[in-house]
Amino acid sequence: MLSSIYQTYKTSFSGLSRETWLLSLVMMFNRCGSMSVPFMGLYVTQSLHRSEMDAGLIITLFGVGSILGSATGGKLTDMIGFRPVQILSSIIGGLLFILFSTITHFYTLCILAVIISFFSEAFRPANFTAVAHYAAEGTTTRSYSLNRLAVNMGWSVGISFAGIIASINYSLLFVVEGVVSIIVGLLILSFLPQVKGFIKKAKETAGHMIITKPWEDPFYIKFILLTTVFITCAFLMFRIVPVFFKEEWHIDEFAIGIIIGINGAVIALFEMVMINKIEAKRSPMFFIIAGAVLFSVSYIILSAPVSFHIVMAVITIVVFTLGEMLSLPFINTIVISRSNQHNRGLYAAGYTLSWSCAQVIGPYFGFLIAKNMGYNWLWLGLACMLLLCTWGFNSLHKSQNSKVNI
Repeated sequence: MLSSIYQTYKTSFSGLSRETWLLSLVMMFNRCGSMSVPFMGLYVTQSLHRSEMDAGLIITLFGVGSILGSATGGKLTDMIGFRPVQILSSIIGGLLFILFSTITHFYTLCILAVIISFFSEAFRPANFTAVAHYAAEGTTTRSYSLNRLAVNMGWSVGISFAGIIASINYSLLFVVEGVVSIIVGLLILSFLPQVKGFIKKAKETAGHMIITKPWEDPFYIKFILLTTVFITCAFLMFRIVPVFFKEEWHIDEFAIGIIIGINGAVIALFEMVMINKIEAKRSPMFFIIAGAVLFSVSYIILSAPVSFHIVMAVITIVVFTLGEMLSLPFINTIVISRSNQHNRGLYAAGYTLSWSCAQVIGPYFGFLIAKNMGYNWLWLGLACMLLLCTWGFNSLHKSQNSKVNI
């Protein structure tokens, strides 16, 4: 039996390129340091002693900067390449996080939130493009899953340590994240190979071929709009739910860090194997729909009138994580399948914009609903929105299949 398990894992990880492994290792280290934003709501309410609405505002401003950073990062990725964009955004973003830790004036922090998230989010479309570039033929979905595995291993470790650090000093979270971000930029500079002649090749290509823009792709536009709603709902699991755990279920910061860290640990252990087993059995949209249903169930659990809060918190995160493992790798697959090497940065930017919009829309309105109507109405509303997403994804899938069959 142990031999069978070993062979399953070995098969799941075989055939991936050296560069894919290097990029994933760098991303694991990067996510180990990504510990401040999930605790931003608690930092504003507990350390700065501001209201929940102020917490929603500053998280929303992180989202505003993210929108600008995603769009700019995607364009720059197609112009100068994914490597320099990742290096510059990591180093500059890291320096700004360290600066953030030294300031307590709320409105100055609001301005810095926009600037920091601009550079942090410019990294995402460049990284998304890098995974596709380095992936060996026929390994794209598994390459993205390995990248997500690395990200979630780092996330699991980082968020657990973040709970410990937050219980000591919230400001130290920003220092650690800043230092790690700078080191990530230096690691990419030192170990990931350059793409020679990228700018020259991009200019030559632009001169003699028509490159489809994402906004000229009707299926992609509809898909990204649905994905934006989907991710906005999912995003609140790591922004508002920690505050809910603290204020309503009275779970302390250390336990919150451990519970949320389960998300990364489960993904690290099981996602690659699961993807290897299921990716050829159904269409990517099938798994996205299944993931949306599980996300909905996780929010319904939060609204259940129960007393065993830590147990229910763990169950919520586990169900949510199963939905994440089913949906996000295949969203990546669909985005990449619509693009090519000449427009991948713009397509990646469209996808990362959906995450950025989620940061703008989700926390502010989520905290607003929770404050005025209560958390249970928020959880039930999110569950309903996610079920509407399943209907939308299913309709889009049927529409696409009918066009193919004509």
